[in-house]
Amino acid sequence: MTDLTELTATRLLDGYRKGDFSPEDATRAALDRAERVQPEVNAFVRLLPDEALARARDSAERWRRGEPTGVLDGVPVTVKDIILLRGSPTLKGSRTVVPGGRQDEDAPSVARLREAGAVFIGKTTTPEFGWKGVTDSPAHGVTRNPHDPSRTAGGSSGGAAAAVALGAGPLALGTDGGGSVRIPAAFCGIFALKPTYGRVPLYPASAFGTLAHVGPMTRDAADAALMLDVIGVPDARDWSALDGAPGSFAAALGGGVRGLRVGYSPSLGGQVAVRPAVAAAVRRAVERLAGLGAYVEEADPDFTDPVDAFHTLWFSGAARVTERLGPAQRALLDPGLREIRAAGARLSALDYLAAVDVRMELGRRMGRFHERYDLLVTPTLPITAFEAGAEVPKGSGLRRWTGWTPFTYPFNLTQQPAATVPVGTDGDGLPVGLQIVAARHRDALVLRAAHALYEAGFTAGGS
Repeated sequence: MTDLTELTATRLLDGYRKGDFSPEDATRAALDRAERVQPEVNAFVRLLPDEALARARDSAERWRRGEPTGVLDGVPVTVKDIILLRGSPTLKGSRTVVPGGRQDEDAPSVARLREAGAVFIGKTTTPEFGWKGVTDSPAHGVTRNPHDPSRTAGGSSGGAAAAVALGAGPLALGTDGGGSVRIPAAFCGIFALKPTYGRVPLYPASAFGTLAHVGPMTRDAADAALMLDVIGVPDARDWSALDGAPGSFAAALGGGVRGLRVGYSPSLGGQVAVRPAVAAAVRRAVERLAGLGAYVEEADPDFTDPVDAFHTLWFSGAARVTERLGPAQRALLDPGLREIRAAGARLSALDYLAAVDVRMELGRRMGRFHERYDLLVTPTLPITAFEAGAEVPKGSGLRRWTGWTPFTYPFNLTQQPAATVPVGTDGDGLPVGLQIVAARHRDALVLRAAHALYEAGFTAGGS
């Protein structure tokens, strides 16, 4: 019998269409899986079985009539607990958030999924206010890696990544301000896309400003394209949202990579020390891209690590998101968040604008890079998942999570589309990710290249 928790959204929809199984079957399977894995990995803040099954029954009736309401009708979806979901509190991993807060409105991405008939099965875990690249919080504890529960799932969309990897829904909504869909997706062995800024509207606005993106986290690139077709449309509540895409992302998947110019940067010009097992898995994937017809050459983008500028913007956002808290509430915060919010509060407007200058120059340099190359490929991360409950690997000498994520946050600064594809494992069986980056607005090209690797069978374990 088919295990519905192992199917992509595309395959679920095909099964609904043929009458092989129903949305109610798929939703029950996802909820059962979520309940079973929750004690070990802690992917969920809460599950929504009653609401989910009611929506699934309605969807099943629409499919029986041959009248699905949208392209994701009946597909189980999870929502990161930073994003508004009508009828469910958004606690953001913080003991400072009142549980009875606003529950009467959907975020734009959630609203579009609801209109398309998606079934919301639960809210997933996040570090407090999504501030770091691993998922643990004072409010909801530690989220663990599906491949080894002693390791981190990554973050800040760690619960979302773990849920998809374990079959608790094939689709998840995450947010990414410095790598927060790509980091956990790479650690957990799934696909994730940080779209071009504004492609997916965001409301309420993030305290981290235009670093913050909403993106799909899925089993493969085809599901992400289908999801982006739904959520990547304008919403009046986000003044920075882009116009609708000129065509369907799902329909544009099939072009392959033949003739594309790919710049492969294994270490950003020697700036990043990449573990040998990670470097080897990424190189094999790059060789497969060349075998599929891409013109590949080693090429490093012309920039030095912009971490100081990123910290200025990020720490300022942390100060902003916590500025209304009194001393007693601040004492409840994650200690690391307290540290960076204090650092952010000491920054001046001139400091912030100097960081913006760095950001603009970085964007210029990447624009010039993409005059020569259609795509940049790098490791998503230089390491695989480390011990759960720590911000940085033990013995690394690093202070903040940005020390081990140098491939991700530069492309939040530039607002470019960037995806992670699982391309193998290290010697401990932990997933390795390949990052694919394109110029702004070329989300379809990123998805197309990732889909080519899936079609060639080169994902989640090598060739």
